[in-house]
Amino acid sequence: MSYQNILSEFDNGVTTITINRPKKLNALNRDTIQELHTALTIADEEHETKVIIVTGSGEKAFVAGADISEFSDFDVSQGSRLAAKGQELLFDYIQNLGTPTIAAVNGFALGGGLELAMACHFRVASNNAKMGLPEVSLGVIPGYGGTQRLPQLVGKGRAMEMIMTAGMIDANQALQYGLVNHVKAQEELLDACKEIAQKIMRNSSVAIAKAIEAVNANYTDGVNGFEVEVEAFGACFGTEDFKEGTTAFLEKRKADFPGK
Repeated sequence: MSYQNILSEFDNGVTTITINRPKKLNALNRDTIQELHTALTIADEEHETKVIIVTGSGEKAFVAGADISEFSDFDVSQGSRLAAKGQELLFDYIQNLGTPTIAAVNGFALGGGLELAMACHFRVASNNAKMGLPEVSLGVIPGYGGTQRLPQLVGKGRAMEMIMTAGMIDANQALQYGLVNHVKAQEELLDACKEIAQKIMRNSSVAIAKAIEAVNANYTDGVNGFEVEVEAFGACFGTEDFKEGTTAFLEKRKADFPGK
């Protein structure tokens, strides 16, 4: 499928989706959000894709924010719809994908860019990465899940400071905060993500999808995460992957998971 604002490439079990608007520092607009939704859906539904990596084109930015020109004249109802639609199509959507999704954060990840990275299942940053939520400097707040996901990842106090000051933190500070899992040299970033992907792919994709569901349940209002875990754990016993995994263990061989 052809896209105007992104690139999607499959190789050896990994689909790499690249936001490709370098002249705009890969800023998110409505068309890009829709294209990301489409590409993520296709990758998630393809049995061959075991891991998705999301990154930005060029060396300057992962995603430098939302495209402000699209909404600078919006009223209250339009602003509310913008946030709701974006969360539905992309940010909540990517968080709940059954396919593991890694954000390869190269350069600036600001506003909607950081919100996109936080919606992914975990993050690896280049050593020149800068992250922040500068929305209050524009008279608005993060609207794509930033006020919810940032405190979950770094704690309430640090999130409050980052949001209120509209400041940026560098990759090492993000690592210290727990906002990213690893920091790599920029030229090594994608290879490092692919190396992690290879480790993930050794395991049961069915079990991983169930684990994602159970972990996310802990952060969902009105849902008992322990109950979701029990149900997901039990469901694994009815899968071909469980039979293969336990049989391989008992036979002292490497499992060859069918993904069913």
